[in-house]
Amino acid sequence: MADKNTGRKIIAQNKKAYHDYFVDEKYEAGIQLFGTEVKSLRAGQVNLKDSYCEIKGGEIFATGIHISPYEQGNIFNRDPLRDRKLLMHKREIMKLHGQVGQKGFSVIPLSLYFSGSYVKVELGLCRGKKLYDKRDSQAKRDSERNIERYSKNKNADF
Repeated sequence: MADKNTGRKIIAQNKKAYHDYFVDEKYEAGIQLFGTEVKSLRAGQVNLKDSYCEIKGGEIFATGIHISPYEQGNIFNRDPLRDRKLLMHKREIMKLHGQVGQKGFSVIPLSLYFSGSYVKVELGLCRGKKLYDKRDSQAKRDSERNIERYSKNKNADF
C-alpha cells in the first residue's frame, strides 16, 4: 500500500496502539537493520503488536518488534525479537526522555514503512487510555460508521 503524496510504502501498522493509547505527538526515526531483516520486511513478515521503545544511555531502542527470519537467510538470520536501535537526533531523544520521565508518557512504534529505499519507523508519544476512554472511542467509531452507512443508503435512493 503506497501513499502517493509522501512516497511511503507502509509495511505494517500498530492498530492496537491507537486502541490502547492517546497519541499526542508523532516522530519519524530510522531503524538499524541487517540485510535479511530488510528482505523479510519486503515480504511483509513483521508484527508491531506488543512493541515499545526504551531510552538507554542516550540512545533509543525498539523492543518487541517481531521480524520473522528470512527463509533463504540461513546463517545470516538474526533473532526475530532482538532490540533494534532507532536513529534519531540526540536533541529529539533527550526531549522524549524528559517527557517519558516526567509526565508518564510512553514511546510506541505506530507504523513501519519504506521511504524511498530506507526503512522508517513512525513513533508516537502516547498516554495510556483507561477502560472508559476505550469505550468512548469505540462508541464514537460505531456512531460514525452508522451515520456513514445511513447517508450512503439515503444517497442510493435518489
